[in-house]
Amino acid sequence: MSDIHEEAHTGPIKNPKQLLVAVFFSFVIPVFVIIGLVMFVTSGNKPAAGAVNAEKAVAERIQKVGAVEIRDANRPLRTGEEVFKAQCSLCHATGAAGSPKFQDASAWAPRIKTGFDSLLNSALHGKGAMGAQGGGDFSDLEVARGVVYMANAGGASFPEPKAPEAAPAAK
Repeated sequence: MSDIHEEAHTGPIKNPKQLLVAVFFSFVIPVFVIIGLVMFVTSGNKPAAGAVNAEKAVAERIQKVGAVEIRDANRPLRTGEEVFKAQCSLCHATGAAGSPKFQDASAWAPRIKTGFDSLLNSALHGKGAMGAQGGGDFSDLEVARGVVYMANAGGASFPEPKAPEAAPAAK
């Protein structure tokens, strides 16, 4: 009876060879697994094979999000027709994405009823499939001129916005 009792309390390691195997699998193998994981994680920082200019590729990936663009503040303002041809005609000339076609009075009538401010707000901030035009290649005043040009061609009679007068120099 005591032999059965002793066997119940013995562990899975019965001899020194099994002890060495257990030590090996418990300590040496995890070290190699950790080394392999570190190599896998850090391998992403290496340039790809065949990369011509690795420094340029890294610089493009870490470039700043914003940029400052300096424009000539004294350049003449573009007319509504110029803005329309450069920016708006892509969609409004063909009626793409449900935009009202240029000179289509029936399509422009409900929009004209909302007023110039509503049309300008839609142009500057975007509406439906149309993206925001504010802060792009054109100033808000130029976008307003484009809105007036298109709306007037569709039956409105909005006055063209004028540039604000420069304040007289203080003496």
